[in-house]
Amino acid sequence: MADSTRSSIVVDAAAGDVLDIIADLEAYPEWITEFTAVEILTEDGDGWPDQAQFTLDAGPIKDTYTLKYLWDVEEDGQGEVSWSLIEASVLKAMDGSYTLTSTPDGGTEVVYDLTVDIKVPMLGMLKRKAEKVIVDSALRDLKKRAEV
Repeated sequence: MADSTRSSIVVDAAAGDVLDIIADLEAYPEWITEFTAVEILTEDGDGWPDQAQFTLDAGPIKDTYTLKYLWDVEEDGQGEVSWSLIEASVLKAMDGSYTLTSTPDGGTEVVYDLTVDIKVPMLGMLKRKAEKVIVDSALRDLKKRAEV
């Protein structure tokens, strides 16, 4: 069974603004260095990305894969965005979520959960390190992008 990594950060921006950044998948390569390309394949009835293809280069883990998204969010941006792996070459799991909660001072707490597993043998320590790099850099870069 794959391990998961969870981390959180408080962003000095409204939940709706943070959600807009998260939902703009095709802009990810502009602010997340591990993604070299993102293409939205389908959208749901509300215009949210439903399926998207990512090209990832996270050190020991390199792959092109497709994710399915679920958007359980309120109009103000609070709620959860989750995704699960549909297909990949190297990855066996790339499942995760962002949970957005408004803070009393007008900011947003973002909790990022991620489970990564690969088909080829790799030391668990290396998998967890790659997972942690993805989570930590995504949260740090999300905060930086939202607070510009």
